[in-house]
Amino acid sequence: METKSYTLDDVEPTYRPMIIDGEDAQAQSGRTFTRLSPAHEVEVTSFPHGGQEDVDRAVTAARTALDRGWRQSSGSERSKLLLKVADLVRRDAEALALAETLETGKPITQSRNEVAGTAELWEYAASLARNTQGDAHNALGRDTLAMVVHEPIGVVGMITPWNFPLLIISQKLPFALAAGNTAVIKPSESTSATTVMLGQLIREAGFPAGVVNIVTGDRVVGAAIAEHPGIDMISFTGSTGVGKGIASAAGRDLKKVELELGGKNPQIITPNADFTAAVDAGVFGGYFNVGQCCNSGSRLIVHRSMADEFAAAVVERAKHMRVGDPLKSDTLVGSLVNDAQLAVVERYVAEGRDAGAHLLTGGDRLDTGLNGRFFQPTVFTDVTARMSIATEEIFGPVLSVLPYDTMEEAIGIANSTSFGLSAGIWSNDINEALTAARDLRAGTVWVNRWMDGYPEVPFGGYGHSGIGRELGRQALAEFSELKTIQLQVGIRENRWVDAPDAPRR
Repeated sequence: METKSYTLDDVEPTYRPMIIDGEDAQAQSGRTFTRLSPAHEVEVTSFPHGGQEDVDRAVTAARTALDRGWRQSSGSERSKLLLKVADLVRRDAEALALAETLETGKPITQSRNEVAGTAELWEYAASLARNTQGDAHNALGRDTLAMVVHEPIGVVGMITPWNFPLLIISQKLPFALAAGNTAVIKPSESTSATTVMLGQLIREAGFPAGVVNIVTGDRVVGAAIAEHPGIDMISFTGSTGVGKGIASAAGRDLKKVELELGGKNPQIITPNADFTAAVDAGVFGGYFNVGQCCNSGSRLIVHRSMADEFAAAVVERAKHMRVGDPLKSDTLVGSLVNDAQLAVVERYVAEGRDAGAHLLTGGDRLDTGLNGRFFQPTVFTDVTARMSIATEEIFGPVLSVLPYDTMEEAIGIANSTSFGLSAGIWSNDINEALTAARDLRAGTVWVNRWMDGYPEVPFGGYGHSGIGRELGRQALAEFSELKTIQLQVGIRENRWVDAPDAPRR
């Protein structure tokens, strides 16, 4: 793994046009917008400010490419192109990682890991492209044969967030392409660079023009995609509130939706857990990407007999985390993404204090000598399950420690929010661990680990955490329609109306 650090002397502002119908494209309005690095407050990228008319162009290009042959392309053709993208991602890994860090504020080492994971997603999707299988039913009667086949849904609109821009589009796009769909993509206006760079690699790999289209801009572009009659499905990752709005807009045309939304994820720590490992995972789960992660393990549900000791150990470890310039390779935690998110974190910290939670450490901005939006790793104790810091997604480096006495109580606390994305149990008692894994209402349950992910394993949530699943072989079904084909074998002998004098052949 590359260990190089960077400075602002290595940064040159870059203009990145949209991609529509295989060509670089400007906004019809001629407008542009600029992104400043959230950690340094310097200009790093600028983009066309797209609108409704640009989405119209992109949808037309996607529909044309779909009907011009992409829908009928073989799994072998798709697989080869997807593998080529994976190779190109690895070739340009350092440029992608640097662009990701500059726009998100996350450490360069984390960005490098995400680029490596991105390449694996494209490789795995390539394997699925050659393994799209249906069913045959030959026990329906001597004169009947039925087949069930998967077909592309059509044009898929994809709207992605700012926290993991390259990784999240790669949890959607290669699987949709493997299934034979085309796409119109709107990345977050805060972090559009790596999505556009990926689009350039897709074009270089040899995908037909119009198969992948990228329109940059603000929520106007997102709304235009969600409401466009020429789009057949919406795949969205982001907040639960925005997801509800997108589902409502899509529902007016009965578009299929796949939503990966928020989380308020619990980690249950039992008395017989590996204490050191659980503490480390608690710190990692709460402060990875400054807590700006739908899988953030922000609720630590700890047995009362060890809750104080555990919280103190988390605080001690948090104090030794390197928070600062994300361009340096030894930084573990970088900057929050923008002023709005900083304000959200500050509001929740104030609510926690006002509700009577004990602020054990942190709770304020951190002065690193830069102009960024850095926040102290924060830990609350004396938290109850009804406090906002224990029920609502903060998207910041704030951990809440909630004590419990029985496993039944711990499960109840864990399941007490409207979310159900992920959960964890730390226990060396296999029966206890499996009981918790069974009873926790979450799309992913980790046992004695936290936040590991693999392309082969599906990902998604219960309740307000979303609809549908990404990744795994199940992802292909998300981007497919099922069609039943029935065949008559031999002469159809049964007549609904028999006319004796009707001519026969």
